[in-house]
Amino acid sequence: MNSIEKGSMKRGEFLRSLGLSTSTLMAFYCLGTTMTACGSKDDDPNPDPDPNPGGGGGSGITGTTTGTAINFTVDMANSNNTKLKTNGGFIITGDVLVAKTTAGSYIALSKICTHEGNPVAYRSGSNDIFCQTHGSTFSIAGAVTNGPAATPLKTYTVTVSTDGNTLTVKA
Repeated sequence: MNSIEKGSMKRGEFLRSLGLSTSTLMAFYCLGTTMTACGSKDDDPNPDPDPNPGGGGGSGITGTTTGTAINFTVDMANSNNTKLKTNGGFIITGDVLVAKTTAGSYIALSKICTHEGNPVAYRSGSNDIFCQTHGSTFSIAGAVTNGPAATPLKTYTVTVSTDGNTLTVKA
């Protein structure tokens, strides 16, 4: 009577009966643990400074920053948003890129390139929006200035409070 019939087979015997060696199993284990890290949001090159969109907290941003009903305010006095006080500075919150152009006006556009859905960034040196994945560029009004993207970026209305301490962004 072999160990299978007795029900007392050891783990190593079972794996060998499947034709798997110890080194093969270790390779699968190591591959599996590294692959789970590949999908981590911590690797995002443009991390969302507001991990709780619409939840307020310490970000200085309140309202809806994702989806189709964008409507939020940015507290310019909050230290997380000081980049917006300088011409050429920008932040990304939720689905939106908010920038203060080199000319000093505020813009808000989708943070996602219309070509293949990769993140975009504001380039103060060129005063444009750039997708580093495939090289698409957009004007500060969202229009495509260089492909491969063919569709403009979604733009949002930005209103500055009279005291200059609050920005309101709406779809």
